[in-house]
Amino acid sequence: MNQKPLLRIFMTTDAVGGIWQYTLDLTMCLREQGIQVILAVLGPEPSLKQSIAAGAAGAQMLLTGLPLDWTAETQGEMEEAGRRIAELAESSEADIVHLNSPALAGAAKFTIPVVAVCHSCVATWWRSVRTGPLPEDFVWRTEFVRRGYSTASLLLAPSKAFAQETKETYGLDRLPRVVRNGRRHADVAGYPDTRPSAFTAGRLWDEGKNFAVLDRAAACLSIPVLAAGPTEGPDGTSIKALHAQMLGILSDSEVAYHLSARPIFVSAARYEPFGLAVLEAAQAGCPLVLSDIPTFRELWGEVAIFVPADDSDAFARAIEMLASDGEKRCHLGRMAKEHARIYSADAMCSGVMAAYYGLWTPGQLPSHEDAAA
Repeated sequence: MNQKPLLRIFMTTDAVGGIWQYTLDLTMCLREQGIQVILAVLGPEPSLKQSIAAGAAGAQMLLTGLPLDWTAETQGEMEEAGRRIAELAESSEADIVHLNSPALAGAAKFTIPVVAVCHSCVATWWRSVRTGPLPEDFVWRTEFVRRGYSTASLLLAPSKAFAQETKETYGLDRLPRVVRNGRRHADVAGYPDTRPSAFTAGRLWDEGKNFAVLDRAAACLSIPVLAAGPTEGPDGTSIKALHAQMLGILSDSEVAYHLSARPIFVSAARYEPFGLAVLEAAQAGCPLVLSDIPTFRELWGEVAIFVPADDSDAFARAIEMLASDGEKRCHLGRMAKEHARIYSADAMCSGVMAAYYGLWTPGQLPSHEDAAA
Protein backbone atom coordinates (compact mmCIF):
# COMPACT_ATOMS: atom_id res chain seq x y z
CA MET A 1 0.00 0.00 0.00
CA ASN A 2 1.35 3.42 -0.93
CA GLN A 3 1.82 5.74 2.01
CA LYS A 4 -0.20 8.94 1.80
CA PRO A 5 2.08 11.97 1.30
CA LEU A 6 2.50 14.29 4.27
CA LEU A 7 1.59 17.21 2.04
CA ARG A 8 0.44 17.67 -1.52
CA ILE A 9 1.87 20.82 -3.15
CA PHE A 10 0.56 22.36 -6.35
CA MET A 11 3.50 24.35 -7.74
CA THR A 12 3.73 26.54 -10.83
CA THR A 13 6.91 26.68 -12.88
CA ASP A 14 8.26 27.47 -16.32
CA ALA A 15 10.97 25.96 -18.47
CA VAL A 16 12.51 29.26 -19.60
CA GLY A 17 15.15 30.03 -16.95
CA GLY A 18 16.33 29.48 -13.41
CA ILE A 19 12.86 28.80 -11.99
CA TRP A 20 12.95 25.43 -13.73
CA GLN A 21 16.14 24.45 -11.90
CA TYR A 22 14.75 25.81 -8.65
CA THR A 23 11.55 23.78 -8.91
CA LEU A 24 13.27 20.52 -9.85
CA ASP A 25 15.79 20.71 -7.00
CA LEU A 26 13.04 21.67 -4.57
CA THR A 27 10.71 18.95 -5.86
CA MET A 28 13.37 16.27 -5.42
CA CYS A 29 14.14 17.38 -1.86
CA LEU A 30 10.46 17.60 -0.94
CA ARG A 31 9.82 14.14 -2.33
CA GLU A 32 12.59 12.77 -0.08
CA GLN A 33 10.66 14.23 2.86
CA GLY A 34 7.42 12.53 1.85
CA ILE A 35 5.87 15.60 0.19
CA GLN A 36 4.21 15.22 -3.20
CA VAL A 37 4.58 17.95 -5.83
CA ILE A 38 2.39 18.59 -8.86
CA LEU A 39 4.19 20.89 -11.30
CA ALA A 40 1.99 23.09 -13.47
CA VAL A 41 4.15 24.35 -16.35
CA LEU A 42 3.33 27.72 -17.90
CA GLY A 43 4.95 29.17 -21.02
CA PRO A 44 6.82 27.11 -23.62
CA GLU A 45 6.77 23.35 -23.15
CA PRO A 46 9.87 21.78 -21.58
CA SER A 47 12.40 20.19 -23.89
CA LEU A 48 12.80 16.42 -23.92
CA LYS A 49 15.84 16.72 -21.63
CA GLN A 50 13.89 18.93 -19.24
CA SER A 51 10.96 16.50 -19.20
CA ILE A 52 13.28 13.62 -18.40
CA ALA A 53 14.82 15.64 -15.57
CA ALA A 54 11.35 16.41 -14.18
CA GLY A 55 10.52 12.72 -14.18
CA ALA A 56 13.76 11.92 -12.38
CA ALA A 57 12.87 14.52 -9.74
CA GLY A 58 9.62 12.67 -9.06
CA ALA A 59 7.29 15.45 -10.20
CA GLN A 60 3.84 14.94 -11.63
CA MET A 61 3.90 17.43 -14.50
CA LEU A 62 0.94 19.27 -16.04
CA LEU A 63 1.53 21.16 -19.30
CA THR A 64 -0.98 23.99 -19.14
CA GLY A 65 -0.22 25.88 -22.36
CA LEU A 66 -0.91 29.09 -20.41
CA PRO A 67 1.22 32.22 -20.88
CA LEU A 68 3.77 33.49 -18.39
CA ASP A 69 2.88 36.73 -16.65
CA TRP A 70 5.54 38.61 -18.65
CA THR A 71 4.54 37.11 -22.01
CA ALA A 72 0.74 37.38 -21.74
CA GLU A 73 -0.35 39.85 -24.41
CA THR A 74 -3.44 41.18 -22.64
CA GLN A 75 -4.87 41.52 -19.16
CA GLY A 76 -7.59 39.11 -20.21
CA GLU A 77 -5.01 36.42 -20.97
CA MET A 78 -3.48 36.95 -17.55
CA GLU A 79 -6.86 36.70 -15.82
CA GLU A 80 -7.69 33.52 -17.72
CA ALA A 81 -4.32 32.00 -16.75
CA GLY A 82 -5.00 32.81 -13.09
CA ARG A 83 -8.50 31.30 -13.20
CA ARG A 84 -7.26 28.16 -14.90
CA ILE A 85 -4.41 27.67 -12.43
CA ALA A 86 -6.80 28.20 -9.50
CA GLU A 87 -9.13 25.54 -10.96
CA LEU A 88 -6.28 23.09 -11.49
CA ALA A 89 -5.03 23.66 -7.96
CA GLU A 90 -8.50 23.05 -6.55
CA SER A 91 -9.02 19.85 -8.55
CA SER A 92 -5.58 18.53 -7.54
CA GLU A 93 -6.71 18.39 -3.89
CA ALA A 94 -3.47 20.12 -2.91
CA ASP A 95 -2.84 21.33 0.62
CA ILE A 96 -0.80 24.34 -0.51
CA VAL A 97 -0.37 26.30 -3.73
CA HIS A 98 3.24 27.35 -4.34
CA LEU A 99 3.25 30.11 -6.95
CA ASN A 100 6.56 30.87 -8.61
CA SER A 101 4.53 33.45 -10.55
CA PRO A 102 2.78 35.52 -7.85
CA ALA A 103 0.85 37.52 -10.47
CA LEU A 104 -1.45 34.51 -10.77
CA ALA A 105 -2.75 35.21 -7.25
CA GLY A 106 -3.56 38.72 -8.43
CA ALA A 107 -5.51 37.41 -11.41
CA ALA A 108 -7.77 34.93 -9.60
CA LYS A 109 -8.96 33.85 -6.17
CA PHE A 110 -7.42 30.74 -4.63
CA THR A 111 -9.29 28.75 -2.00
CA ILE A 112 -6.08 27.01 -0.86
CA PRO A 113 -3.31 28.76 1.13
CA VAL A 114 -0.78 30.34 -1.24
CA VAL A 115 2.98 30.60 -0.79
CA ALA A 116 4.23 33.07 -3.41
CA VAL A 117 7.92 33.37 -4.23
CA CYS A 118 9.32 36.74 -5.31
CA HIS A 119 11.78 35.42 -7.89
CA SER A 120 11.66 38.51 -10.12
CA CYS A 121 9.18 40.90 -11.70
CA VAL A 122 9.06 43.49 -14.46
CA ALA A 123 8.89 46.43 -12.03
CA THR A 124 12.11 45.56 -10.14
CA TRP A 125 13.76 44.58 -13.43
CA TRP A 126 12.90 48.00 -14.86
CA ARG A 127 14.33 49.79 -11.81
CA SER A 128 17.66 48.00 -12.30
CA VAL A 129 17.94 48.06 -16.09
CA ARG A 130 16.05 51.07 -17.45
CA THR A 131 15.07 54.59 -16.42
CA GLY A 132 11.87 56.60 -16.60
CA PRO A 133 8.26 55.56 -16.03
CA LEU A 134 7.10 51.99 -16.61
CA PRO A 135 5.75 51.32 -20.11
CA GLU A 136 2.01 50.76 -20.33
CA ASP A 137 2.16 46.97 -20.58
CA PHE A 138 4.47 46.83 -17.54
CA VAL A 139 1.98 48.88 -15.53
CA TRP A 140 -0.84 46.34 -15.66
CA ARG A 141 1.57 43.42 -15.20
CA THR A 142 2.92 45.13 -12.09
CA GLU A 143 -0.61 45.60 -10.78
CA PHE A 144 -1.27 41.85 -11.05
CA VAL A 145 1.93 41.21 -9.08
CA ARG A 146 0.96 43.82 -6.49
CA ARG A 147 -2.43 42.16 -5.96
CA GLY A 148 -0.78 38.75 -5.83
CA TYR A 149 1.61 39.89 -3.13
CA SER A 150 -1.24 41.37 -1.09
CA THR A 151 -3.44 38.25 -1.27
CA ALA A 152 -0.82 35.52 -0.82
CA SER A 153 -0.70 33.77 2.55
CA LEU A 154 3.09 34.15 2.67
CA LEU A 155 5.80 35.73 0.50
CA LEU A 156 9.31 34.29 0.10
CA ALA A 157 12.35 35.92 -1.49
CA PRO A 158 15.74 34.36 -2.42
CA SER A 159 17.94 37.08 -0.89
CA LYS A 160 17.74 39.91 1.63
CA ALA A 161 18.65 42.43 -1.06
CA PHE A 162 15.78 41.37 -3.29
CA ALA A 163 13.36 41.14 -0.37
CA GLN A 164 14.16 44.77 0.44
CA GLU A 165 13.86 45.84 -3.20
CA THR A 166 10.50 44.08 -3.46
CA LYS A 167 9.21 45.72 -0.29
CA GLU A 168 10.23 49.18 -1.52
CA THR A 169 8.88 48.70 -5.04
CA TYR A 170 5.47 47.47 -3.94
CA GLY A 171 5.12 49.35 -0.66
CA LEU A 172 4.73 46.15 1.34
CA ASP A 173 4.06 46.37 5.08
CA ARG A 174 6.77 43.83 5.81
CA LEU A 175 9.68 42.14 4.13
CA PRO A 176 9.11 38.82 2.39
CA ARG A 177 10.64 35.94 4.32
CA VAL A 178 14.12 35.15 3.00
CA VAL A 179 14.72 31.55 1.93
CA ARG A 180 17.87 31.53 -0.15
CA ASN A 181 17.95 29.38 -3.25
CA GLY A 182 20.06 26.25 -3.36
CA ARG A 183 21.32 23.75 -5.88
CA ARG A 184 22.28 20.11 -5.81
CA HIS A 185 25.95 19.95 -6.68
CA ALA A 186 26.45 18.16 -9.99
CA ASP A 187 28.79 15.20 -9.60
CA VAL A 188 30.94 15.62 -12.71
CA ALA A 189 34.55 14.49 -12.93
CA GLY A 190 36.89 17.44 -13.38
CA TYR A 191 39.72 17.71 -15.88
CA PRO A 192 42.97 19.68 -15.69
CA ASP A 193 42.69 23.45 -16.11
CA THR A 194 45.70 23.71 -18.41
CA ARG A 195 44.46 26.71 -20.38
CA PRO A 196 42.43 29.30 -18.45
CA SER A 197 39.18 30.55 -19.90
CA ALA A 198 36.24 32.66 -18.81
CA PHE A 199 32.70 31.32 -18.73
CA THR A 200 29.22 32.74 -18.29
CA ALA A 201 25.77 31.16 -18.44
CA GLY A 202 22.15 32.25 -18.31
CA ARG A 203 19.45 33.92 -20.35
CA LEU A 204 21.87 35.85 -22.54
CA TRP A 205 19.03 37.65 -24.33
CA ASP A 206 17.84 39.23 -21.07
CA GLU A 207 19.09 42.81 -20.86
CA GLY A 208 19.31 42.44 -17.10
CA LYS A 209 22.08 39.84 -17.53
CA ASN A 210 24.14 42.53 -19.28
CA PHE A 211 25.89 40.07 -21.58
CA ALA A 212 26.88 42.86 -24.01
CA VAL A 213 29.42 44.10 -21.44
CA LEU A 214 31.12 40.70 -21.33
CA ASP A 215 31.09 40.49 -25.11
CA ARG A 216 32.96 43.81 -25.28
CA ALA A 217 35.38 42.64 -22.60
CA ALA A 218 36.08 39.49 -24.63
CA ALA A 219 37.58 41.64 -27.39
CA CYS A 220 40.36 42.75 -25.01
CA LEU A 221 41.29 39.37 -23.54
CA SER A 222 44.04 36.87 -24.24
CA ILE A 223 41.74 33.99 -23.19
CA PRO A 224 38.38 32.94 -24.66
CA VAL A 225 35.06 33.93 -23.10
CA LEU A 226 32.59 31.05 -23.43
CA ALA A 227 28.88 31.82 -23.11
CA ALA A 228 26.14 29.23 -22.58
CA GLY A 229 22.45 29.95 -22.84
CA PRO A 230 19.70 31.13 -25.17
CA THR A 231 20.20 34.27 -27.23
CA GLU A 232 16.50 34.63 -28.10
CA GLY A 233 13.71 35.01 -25.55
CA PRO A 234 10.05 33.97 -25.77
CA ASP A 235 9.08 37.65 -25.96
CA GLY A 236 11.13 38.13 -29.16
CA THR A 237 14.14 39.77 -27.50
CA SER A 238 17.49 38.66 -28.96
CA ILE A 239 21.20 39.42 -28.76
CA LYS A 240 24.22 38.67 -30.97
CA ALA A 241 27.81 38.14 -29.85
CA LEU A 242 30.75 39.69 -31.66
CA HIS A 243 33.65 38.41 -29.56
CA ALA A 244 32.49 35.74 -27.09
CA GLN A 245 32.31 32.11 -28.16
CA MET A 246 28.67 31.02 -28.05
CA LEU A 247 27.92 27.49 -26.84
CA GLY A 248 24.16 27.58 -27.30
CA ILE A 249 21.66 26.07 -24.89
CA LEU A 250 23.34 23.41 -22.77
CA SER A 251 21.87 20.80 -20.45
CA ASP A 252 22.66 20.90 -16.75
CA SER A 253 25.22 18.13 -17.19
CA GLU A 254 26.87 19.95 -20.10
CA VAL A 255 27.15 23.14 -18.06
CA ALA A 256 28.56 21.13 -15.17
CA TYR A 257 31.15 19.62 -17.50
CA HIS A 258 32.37 23.06 -18.56
CA LEU A 259 32.44 24.25 -14.96
CA SER A 260 34.44 21.21 -13.90
CA ALA A 261 37.43 22.77 -15.70
CA ARG A 262 37.17 25.60 -13.14
CA PRO A 263 37.08 28.50 -15.62
CA ILE A 264 36.83 32.07 -14.38
CA PHE A 265 33.09 32.47 -13.97
CA VAL A 266 31.87 35.94 -14.88
CA SER A 267 28.52 37.71 -14.48
CA ALA A 268 27.96 41.37 -15.36
CA ALA A 269 24.29 41.26 -14.34
CA ARG A 270 22.59 44.51 -13.44
CA TYR A 271 19.52 42.64 -12.21
CA GLU A 272 19.86 39.38 -10.30
CA PRO A 273 17.53 38.44 -7.43
CA PHE A 274 19.81 35.46 -6.63
CA GLY A 275 21.88 33.96 -9.46
CA LEU A 276 21.79 30.16 -9.68
CA ALA A 277 24.49 30.10 -12.37
CA VAL A 278 26.92 31.78 -9.97
CA LEU A 279 26.10 29.19 -7.31
CA GLU A 280 26.71 26.32 -9.74
CA ALA A 281 30.08 27.80 -10.65
CA ALA A 282 31.04 28.27 -7.01
CA GLN A 283 30.03 24.69 -6.19
CA ALA A 284 32.42 23.55 -8.95
CA GLY A 285 35.28 25.58 -7.47
CA CYS A 286 35.39 28.35 -10.08
CA PRO A 287 36.81 31.78 -9.17
CA LEU A 288 34.10 34.43 -9.41
CA VAL A 289 34.22 37.84 -11.11
CA LEU A 290 30.86 39.50 -10.50
CA SER A 291 29.10 42.80 -11.04
CA ASP A 292 29.01 44.95 -7.93
CA ILE A 293 25.28 44.77 -7.18
CA PRO A 294 23.63 44.31 -3.76
CA THR A 295 22.58 40.68 -4.31
CA PHE A 296 26.06 39.49 -5.27
CA ARG A 297 27.66 41.46 -2.43
CA GLU A 298 25.25 39.84 0.04
CA LEU A 299 25.76 36.30 -1.22
CA TRP A 300 29.44 36.30 -2.28
CA GLY A 301 30.98 39.34 -0.59
CA GLU A 302 33.99 37.58 0.92
CA VAL A 303 34.92 35.26 -1.92
CA ALA A 304 34.50 37.10 -5.25
CA ILE A 305 36.10 39.93 -7.21
CA PHE A 306 33.58 42.72 -7.82
CA VAL A 307 33.51 45.02 -10.84
CA PRO A 308 31.15 47.89 -11.79
CA ALA A 309 28.40 46.30 -13.83
CA ASP A 310 28.78 48.40 -16.98
CA ASP A 311 32.59 48.68 -17.06
CA SER A 312 33.79 46.26 -19.74
CA ASP A 313 37.40 47.41 -19.35
CA ALA A 314 37.33 46.65 -15.62
CA PHE A 315 35.92 43.18 -16.33
CA ALA A 316 38.70 42.60 -18.85
CA ARG A 317 41.36 43.67 -16.34
CA ALA A 318 39.98 41.44 -13.58
CA ILE A 319 39.71 38.42 -15.87
CA GLU A 320 43.19 38.98 -17.35
CA MET A 321 44.68 39.30 -13.87
CA LEU A 322 43.25 35.91 -12.86
CA ALA A 323 44.19 34.35 -16.17
CA SER A 324 47.85 35.16 -15.48
CA ASP A 325 47.81 34.06 -11.84
CA GLY A 326 47.03 30.38 -11.40
CA GLU A 327 47.58 30.46 -7.65
CA LYS A 328 45.07 33.29 -7.24
CA ARG A 329 42.52 31.45 -9.39
CA CYS A 330 42.82 28.31 -7.30
CA HIS A 331 42.59 30.24 -4.04
CA LEU A 332 39.45 32.12 -5.04
CA GLY A 333 37.92 28.93 -6.43
CA ARG A 334 38.47 27.07 -3.16
CA MET A 335 36.97 29.96 -1.18
CA ALA A 336 33.91 30.08 -3.44
CA LYS A 337 33.38 26.32 -3.19
CA GLU A 338 33.56 26.35 0.59
CA HIS A 339 31.19 29.31 0.84
CA ALA A 340 28.71 27.67 -1.56
CA ARG A 341 28.03 24.92 0.97
CA ILE A 342 25.58 27.19 2.81
CA TYR A 343 23.40 27.43 -0.32
CA SER A 344 22.52 23.76 -0.56
CA ALA A 345 19.29 22.33 -1.96
CA ASP A 346 18.62 20.75 1.44
CA ALA A 347 18.90 24.13 3.20
CA MET A 348 16.50 25.65 0.66
CA CYS A 349 14.08 22.78 1.14
CA SER A 350 14.15 23.15 4.93
CA GLY A 351 13.31 26.84 4.62
CA VAL A 352 10.45 26.21 2.21
CA MET A 353 9.06 23.39 4.36
CA ALA A 354 9.11 25.65 7.40
CA ALA A 355 7.07 28.15 5.38
CA TYR A 356 4.57 25.46 4.39
CA TYR A 357 4.06 24.16 7.90
CA GLY A 358 3.89 27.67 9.32
CA LEU A 359 0.63 28.25 7.46
CA TRP A 360 -1.22 26.00 9.88
CA THR A 361 -1.60 26.03 13.63
CA PRO A 362 0.21 23.16 15.40
CA GLY A 363 -1.54 19.83 15.17
CA GLN A 364 -3.38 20.35 11.91
CA LEU A 365 -0.67 18.70 9.82
CA PRO A 366 1.44 15.67 10.73
CA SER A 367 5.07 16.31 11.61
CA HIS A 368 7.86 14.30 10.02
CA GLU A 369 8.49 12.70 13.40
CA ASP A 370 4.85 11.53 13.51
CA ALA A 371 5.12 10.10 10.00
CA ALA A 372 8.26 8.20 10.86
CA ALA A 373 6.74 6.72 14.02
